[in-house]
Amino acid sequence: MSRTPFVAGNWKMNTDKASAVALAKAVAAGAPTTIDVGIAPPFVYIDAVGQAIANSTVLLGAQDVYPEPYGAFTGEINTAQLKDLGVKFVLTGHSERRHVIKEPSDLVARKASAVYKDGLILVHCVGEKLEERDAGKTLNVVEAQLDELKPSEMTDPRRLVIAYEPVWAIGTGRNATDDQAQEVHAFIRDAIASRWNRDFAYAVRIQYGGSMKPDNAAGLLNRNDVDGGLIGGAALKADSFLAICKAAAEAKKK
Repeated sequence: MSRTPFVAGNWKMNTDKASAVALAKAVAAGAPTTIDVGIAPPFVYIDAVGQAIANSTVLLGAQDVYPEPYGAFTGEINTAQLKDLGVKFVLTGHSERRHVIKEPSDLVARKASAVYKDGLILVHCVGEKLEERDAGKTLNVVEAQLDELKPSEMTDPRRLVIAYEPVWAIGTGRNATDDQAQEVHAFIRDAIASRWNRDFAYAVRIQYGGSMKPDNAAGLLNRNDVDGGLIGGAALKADSFLAICKAAAEAKKK
């Protein structure tokens, strides 16, 4: 597989400053260098975490962004401010932003455009809720969320990552089977090919983001169209996160 696996830890609203720095240092010390490894701490610890991983290959990420430049947007953070702190990748469209914070699709689309336009790696999250899967609407939901991306603006596949996160498998202990994940990942790659072209689609990395853990990582990561993981709970402990990273590095060899 010519795509370099990308495993990113999304720490969500967890850690304090001391534990964030300690976790970042442990990840930096153990991260394999043959794949891309990233961590996205809470906004308030980005600077401290960035300093902790400064001499490593670990990529610094942000969990969210606001699509407008400087201005009267109380409580928000823009891409320029993130870049000033060394951020390399940003998540957009995470299920918790969509379904807990209630971000509308047009705002998600604006965020995705802003991240990409400002030279950052865009990790765009897509995925269905349980009732949508049970109703056979998984692919329709994913396709609509892919429509938030603008092919005319996004021309470098190395800066576009799609994270498939079945909402019903996030924080529930459930996860998609290897076959279920591969089915949706393959659909995503075909959908990207239809919007861009086949070569572009082949180069885009597609992460799996629904309760990936050390004990199920290898099976998922060895599927043809699974190019890494967007890790939540398992990213809060260095040992479990690094085990997933190492599984991705092993999968790359095959």
